[in-house]
Amino acid sequence: MNRREFLHASVALPWLRIPAVPLAGLGGVGVAIAAAPPADRYRMLLVLVELKGGNDGLNTLVPFADPAYYALRPTIAVARDDVVQLSEHAGLHPSLASLAPLWQEGRLAVLQGVGYPEPNLSHFRSIEIWDTASRSEEYLQDGWLTRAFKGAPVPRTFASDGVVVGTNDLGPLAGGDTRALAIADTGQFLRRARLAQPAAAAGNRALAHILKVEADIVQAAAHLDAKVALATEFPRNGFGNAVKTAARIIANPWGVAVVRLTLSGFDTHANQPPTHARLLAELADGLTALRAALVELGKWNDTLVLTYAEFGRRPKENRNSGTDHGTANVQFALGGRVTGGLYGAPPDLARLSADGNPAHALDFRAVYATVLERWWGIDSYDALGGRFAPVPYLTAG
Repeated sequence: MNRREFLHASVALPWLRIPAVPLAGLGGVGVAIAAAPPADRYRMLLVLVELKGGNDGLNTLVPFADPAYYALRPTIAVARDDVVQLSEHAGLHPSLASLAPLWQEGRLAVLQGVGYPEPNLSHFRSIEIWDTASRSEEYLQDGWLTRAFKGAPVPRTFASDGVVVGTNDLGPLAGGDTRALAIADTGQFLRRARLAQPAAAAGNRALAHILKVEADIVQAAAHLDAKVALATEFPRNGFGNAVKTAARIIANPWGVAVVRLTLSGFDTHANQPPTHARLLAELADGLTALRAALVELGKWNDTLVLTYAEFGRRPKENRNSGTDHGTANVQFALGGRVTGGLYGAPPDLARLSADGNPAHALDFRAVYATVLERWWGIDSYDALGGRFAPVPYLTAG
C-alpha cells in the first residue's frame, strides 16, 4: 500500500478510524504450531488492570511496622490505626477496605516488590518494557500476549483475542496478527460498527483491505453484543463505566481471552494523599463490582484479574507532599482460583539504592509466566524471552 492509496481509502470512509478500532490481521492465518492447544484453554479469562502513571506501592500495601516508612514519609504516610491489617507487618490503604472480604476468602494475592533489573523511570519506556516483557536494554515490537498467542492461537471462533477498554493503546496485545479491539465504550462501538456498509473496492488494494477490516468490525461487534442485563451495580465514575463495559464484553457467548482496563492518574508528584485515596477507592469499588458481575455470569472461577503499573514511587516523599518515580511495586491478583496471601518480599527501606529506591523481589516476567503456564498451560519461553519461575499465587487452570 502506498501513501496515495491509503489517503484515498481513508477519505472514502471518513467515519472509520483504524487506530481507534485496530483490527488489522483479524482475518489472517495464524502461525502453525507443533500441536493444537486444548480446546478449552481460553475459557480461562485474563483481565488486566493498568494503574497508569505509576501507583505508589508503599501507600497501597503499608509497612506499618517499619519505623523507616514513617521516617521517610512524615506527612504522607498512612497512619497505623487506619490500615486494613493483613499481617503483623503490613496492611492495605483504608480506601481499599472493600477488598478485605476477598482477602478473608483467600482469593486476593498481594505481590510485593515486583519490578525488573536496571529499572527505567520514564513513563513511556517503562510501560513499554512491561507491555513487551523485554529486558531493560531490549526493544521489542510485539506485546507479550501477542507473542504468546502466536505460539498458542486463540480459537478463531472467539469474538476477539483481546479487548482494550478506555484507550487506543493495545499495550501487551500490540503487533503481530493478534485480533485485538480497542474501544472506549461498547454502546458507541456497536452503533459505529453498524454504520459500516460494503462498498466497491475493485482495483484498489488499500480500500479492499480497509473494507475487510470494516467487515471484521461488524462481525466482532455482533458477537460482543451479549444483550445481557446484569443486576450488578457498577460505580458511577469513569472506571466503573469501564468495568461495566468489560462485564458486557465478558458476557458474550463467543468468548474473548483477554480484557484490559485502565485507571489513570497515579503520577502523584504533588498533594498525593487525597488523589491517591480517591483512586484506590475507585479501584477497589470497581474490582468489587467486577467480582460481583463475574459471579453473576458464572465466570468468577474462570477469571484471573491482575493489576500492574509501569513503576512504583520513591520511598522518600518530596517537598510537595507527593512522591517521585520509583521502582519495585505492589500488584494484586484476584479470582476464584487465586491462592490468597502475601508473595515476594517487602521493600528493605534501610537499604535503598543511590537514587533512593528499593531493590525488586519479584521479576514481573515471573508474574507473567504464572499466567501463561499455570493459567493457560502455555510454554512461556518464547513469549518472555527466557525462563522465569512461576509465582504460586493461583491454582492451575
